[in-house]
Amino acid sequence: VQLQASGGGLVQAGGSLKLSCGASGFALRRSGVGWFRQAPGKEREFVAAVHRNSDHTLYADSVKGRFTISRDNTKNTVYLQMNSLKLEDTAVYECAASSTIIFSSLRTRSLYAYWGQGTQVTVSS
Repeated sequence: VQLQASGGGLVQAGGSLKLSCGASGFALRRSGVGWFRQAPGKEREFVAAVHRNSDHTLYADSVKGRFTISRDNTKNTVYLQMNSLKLEDTAVYECAASSTIIFSSLRTRSLYAYWGQGTQVTVSS
C-alpha cells in the first residue's frame, strides 16, 4: 500500500497549483482521503478531505472557497486544486488515507493509517 503526492512547486501569490495523490496496492475510492500541510515551525494541519465511496468533502476554514478536493476513480487518484494561493499556504503538503466511516472525523490526522511523502508548495510575493 503506497500513496504518492505530487504537483507541488513555486508559484506567485494569487496563482494556482494542482496536487495529485496517487495510490498503489489498494482502491483509493474505498478510503477517506485527506490533505494535510505543515509549515516550518508549525504543527501539521488539516486542509481538506473527501469521504470514502462518495464525493462528500470537508475543508479547513482557511482554504474554503479557494481549494477543491476531488477524485478520479479511473486513475485511482485524488486531487487538490489550489487557487488564489496566499503566502501562508506555503508548506509541505501530504495526502493520507483513512478507513473511518465517520465523515467529520476526517479532520483528525490520527485516524489516517497511510501517508504519502510530502510535496513542497511555496508561494512567493
